[in-house]
Amino acid sequence: MRQGALLALVVALLVPAPAAAGLEPGNHRVSLQHDGRPRAYIVHVPPAARDGQPLPVVLSFHGGGGNADNQQKYSRMDPVADVEGFLAVYPDGTGRMSDRLLTWNAGTCCAYSVVNRVDDVGFTLALLSDLEARQPIERRRVYATGLSNGAMMAWRLAVEASDRVAAIAPVAGARVLKVGQPARPVSVMHFHSVDDPRALYGGGLGPPFPMTTSQVLHSAVEPTIREWAATIGCPEESRVTAELKGQAGTKEAGHTATRYVWGPCRDGGEVVLWKLAGAGHVWPGGLPDYLPRLLGPSTSLVDANVEMWRFFQRFTVPLTR
Repeated sequence: MRQGALLALVVALLVPAPAAAGLEPGNHRVSLQHDGRPRAYIVHVPPAARDGQPLPVVLSFHGGGGNADNQQKYSRMDPVADVEGFLAVYPDGTGRMSDRLLTWNAGTCCAYSVVNRVDDVGFTLALLSDLEARQPIERRRVYATGLSNGAMMAWRLAVEASDRVAAIAPVAGARVLKVGQPARPVSVMHFHSVDDPRALYGGGLGPPFPMTTSQVLHSAVEPTIREWAATIGCPEESRVTAELKGQAGTKEAGHTATRYVWGPCRDGGEVVLWKLAGAGHVWPGGLPDYLPRLLGPSTSLVDANVEMWRFFQRFTVPLTR
């Protein structure tokens, strides 16, 4: 080998590869392969990405029968991401069709993904690696949320990917995977209405999905929260830290939102339950009056995006030794 070529080889081996240059602010749809399946996600990049610094990541999983596009539009998380400077990521689940009626394998729910044993935890980790190759991210500041079946998926990540996910904020979907324990305490902020007509607050068999006979057995919310609080070493009793009531003469008249907190927990963790009343199977602060006959009344009494981001900012995955 010539001396010049040898020198070039040595330099290539010793000098680290350049970091991802970064994506332009705005929406990007990305495709990848995982476990022999074509998969995809949308990433919304905030203006802060222009600075070139690594950004936190919020994974937002759509509900059963949805897709990344409608989760992005319905949840209305992008404006908060733009102001606060985090990457809002909306993954697609799987189904018989590639772009609609998609679900997540959250353990016992839902449908196609469970029947076909789709590895959605593995896909999520592959997504994070793919995203990091495109855009600098703060690896210790990855968070997960989701609606309904997507909320159940966030719960599964808290158990099986606690080394990658710093905290979760499920919306209208309790933990259905009852096996396994997290390797580290993962803090949780859970949103759920006692009047949810689909993911029943008290647990039990929910109504059939539209135009099907498929039903889901839901976990009761409060026992699920208390069990998780005990798992991560929280105090047995909660304390009430907020009580909100809708104003008379508005759409939220008669709505309430009460915040229960268990903490401090082991290693500085915390568990929070936003217990709503009057709202349906909805994303608080999301697109109003979205499919009301199916999901029930919307609510803006609480903005889930704002509340969960305030919560997320307090937690990071510990440095590995």
